[in-house]
Amino acid sequence: MFHDQPDIAPAPAKALFAAAEAAMCAIPPAFPLDATVAVNPFLGQTGEDLAHAAARLARVAGVRLTRSREDYAAMIAAGEITAGDLAAALAACPHPGKPADGTALTALAHQAQPAPQALPTIAELAARATGTDWPAIIRRCLGLWAAGHFDRGQALWTPAPGSSAFAAWREWATHDLTPELAGLTGFCRHVANCPDTPGRALLRAAAALDLTADAAETTFHRLLTDLGGWAQHARWLQWQAELAGESDGTLADLLAIRLVWEEALLAHVPAVAPAWAEVLAAHARPVTPDADLVIDTILQQAAEMAYQRGLDTLLRGTGTTASEDRPLMQTAFCIDVRSEPFRRALESLDTGIATLGFAGFFGLPVDHHPAASDLKEARLPVLLPPRLQSCTPLPPAQDRQRRIAARSARALGRFRQAAVSSFAFVESAGPLYAVKLLRDALGLGRARGADPAPAFTPALSADAKAATAAQVLKAMSLTQGHARLVLLIGHGATLHNNPHHSAYHCGACGGHQGDVSARLLAGLLNDPETRAGLPAQGIDLPADTLFLAGLHDTVTDRVTLYTEGAGRDHETDIRRARDWLDRAGRQVRLERAARLPGASAASLSARAHNWAEIRPEWGLAGCAAFVAAPRAVTASGDLKGRAFLHSYDWREDRDFATLELILTAPVVVASWISLQYYGSAVAPALFGGGDKLIHNVTAGIGVVEGNGGMLRTGLPWQAVHDGERLAHAPLRLSVLVEAPRHAIAEVLDRHAQVRALFDNGWLTLFTLEHGRITARWHRDTGWDEAGLARAA
Repeated sequence: MFHDQPDIAPAPAKALFAAAEAAMCAIPPAFPLDATVAVNPFLGQTGEDLAHAAARLARVAGVRLTRSREDYAAMIAAGEITAGDLAAALAACPHPGKPADGTALTALAHQAQPAPQALPTIAELAARATGTDWPAIIRRCLGLWAAGHFDRGQALWTPAPGSSAFAAWREWATHDLTPELAGLTGFCRHVANCPDTPGRALLRAAAALDLTADAAETTFHRLLTDLGGWAQHARWLQWQAELAGESDGTLADLLAIRLVWEEALLAHVPAVAPAWAEVLAAHARPVTPDADLVIDTILQQAAEMAYQRGLDTLLRGTGTTASEDRPLMQTAFCIDVRSEPFRRALESLDTGIATLGFAGFFGLPVDHHPAASDLKEARLPVLLPPRLQSCTPLPPAQDRQRRIAARSARALGRFRQAAVSSFAFVESAGPLYAVKLLRDALGLGRARGADPAPAFTPALSADAKAATAAQVLKAMSLTQGHARLVLLIGHGATLHNNPHHSAYHCGACGGHQGDVSARLLAGLLNDPETRAGLPAQGIDLPADTLFLAGLHDTVTDRVTLYTEGAGRDHETDIRRARDWLDRAGRQVRLERAARLPGASAASLSARAHNWAEIRPEWGLAGCAAFVAAPRAVTASGDLKGRAFLHSYDWREDRDFATLELILTAPVVVASWISLQYYGSAVAPALFGGGDKLIHNVTAGIGVVEGNGGMLRTGLPWQAVHDGERLAHAPLRLSVLVEAPRHAIAEVLDRHAQVRALFDNGWLTLFTLEHGRITARWHRDTGWDEAGLARAA
């Protein structure tokens, strides 16, 4: 947002500002490393379909949004994609000029297409004309400045603290001689003489570049993509401000900065003006997919229909009736796809074990103060604002001791990183530090015990306890038939020396582990005041039902139980539960090790402590489906850790409020995860995090490759590729919901942004009845029984 945009401005200026706002909205936010969550990289393109998005991003970034033709041809040859899949995808394609039939489409799948090329910037045109790599110089200069300006505690010095990005950059750039030494004479003077606000700088640069409104939006988008992850970090700052009801102009500042560079380079190399005029003419043309992009998206649709066909076969004829016997144990897991194999293994041990799935923050939107810290951790989906506060209380003496230890560790870290003292550190402490490195590498460091149970701050009233508990239990479809022991299992990951560690944690908990949310809910449901108030909410919990929290380590597949609140009368139940969890973990390790390169079931725990391990686990690679239905719908099939499983019984959802919550929160979060994996797999240059082997953490917020340049966001290549082939099959998410069609349609009518995801094909929506897929959502006709996956 341009805060200096005048209220009264000429129409051309207003059109330029509007184009800039549209371009900025096309940039996805990138969350910092300490709370990484998956973000839909196509967030700004969900108002159009994949073919149009592919045309847009080919123009502004030079990337392909589908797999190569060679990959699709191989899938056709192997029978993974059938003639029926191709025919169904052709029939569903709304674009004119598509192939006449499946035979023609198959022939085209064997014709390789060159990679798209982005329209050049002036920096690229100037590089061709002069032989000087101006784009690399810009990346180097802006990356060096941005690493200091946006620093979150890593840098020892920050330039112009407290200033806006544009003001801080102007101060920096007037003293940075790098462009001048490279040949851009007078650049410092050019920056000093440019307008002192980003809005005025944009207007002056636009005039110098002959930029008109019809070419401005994709021109601005092109320049923002050129800034890599720094633009996405600025978009995150804007996102955070908007959640708080405020605004942030950092992204506008970065756009103005990049325009100042373009303006200076055009003045420096005026010979590129004719070529630049041709580029502007190309930017002014409407974004329309050509025949090749349409073919690619049809092939992608066919691959997705092939998966949906297999899913339909897997679920065919499954009943939805559950046993009326009281279960021996109920276990609620996060809907994360890594929970599906564990749930399947656990259920195989005894027919009396029932599992269910729910978003891992367990319905508690809390801002959490961890032990011995003044920081807040938003342990909830990023789509939701926090409404509750919690903390981990420590006795005063222990709190003080922990804080002193943390400050000492920070001081030591700064000492050994500083320009001068780092040499003294190596000389004096090197041999002793080698012992620590060896101990840590072998996983022999001292493990700290579990923190005390977290507590709400301020404490909830008795009425609030009952109301909150009832709301969560209803959303979980857990209002009756409770076992003596109910486990609430969050998840997290043990790993070392991995900048992206939070990406392996719980996305529903804001990139943190799920233990806090699980322990808060268990404590709430065991609270006598909650129990006393629940009957008035229509829920009767048996007096002997105990709720226990746990944490599933997704690297080692071991579960830790937190037994606060447990009495002696549940000792046998807990002992039996631990045995079941241990046995299930062994089964899952055997299954999961087969997917990991160089892994065995026995070595998975060691991977958690190996500093050199680039694939401690696969995370959510492979995710392809979301199912909201009773567990009986999916219990008989092996979904291979590829499905988000959300327990939902529409018969208990009288006003369909839970259905609305599922479609607008968990489904959207799952789509972000799915599409981030999709983008990182098909367009790693734009949406991927690069190569782990050359990552350097920068500013405490992200990574760069090598010793500088643009921030890399998204998933590292090693998270989606095993070294020989993709470990993640890039498919858009298939969403299956067991609920009345009219209720689903009414939710979509109330939430236009969610409906756009389905209407434009970023998600595919199916209804289930008695475990069978019965209809597919179509943007024009509503529910379409003829467009089912099985028809492929």
